[in-house]
Amino acid sequence: MAKYTFTPQGVCSSQIEFEIDNGVVRNCKFTRGCNGNTQGIGALVEGMKADEVIKRLKGVNCGGRGTSCPDQLARALEQASREQ
Repeated sequence: MAKYTFTPQGVCSSQIEFEIDNGVVRNCKFTRGCNGNTQGIGALVEGMKADEVIKRLKGVNCGGRGTSCPDQLARALEQASREQ
């Protein structure tokens, strides 16, 4: 199991931490951001394949920013996948 820390850009969250275990997302936590929403994202992606999370969340836009906390998680997972 590998643990990752990602610094998101252009969103309210200041950090995303997660683990990937055999391609599966575990223990996803956001620092700052919309607390209920980021907790919900973490709960929803728990146990999902990273590729599926990327497919579902990449490109989600928040308030015209061109990104969002879910999109930043997808980007973080893509980066982690390249590092593996």
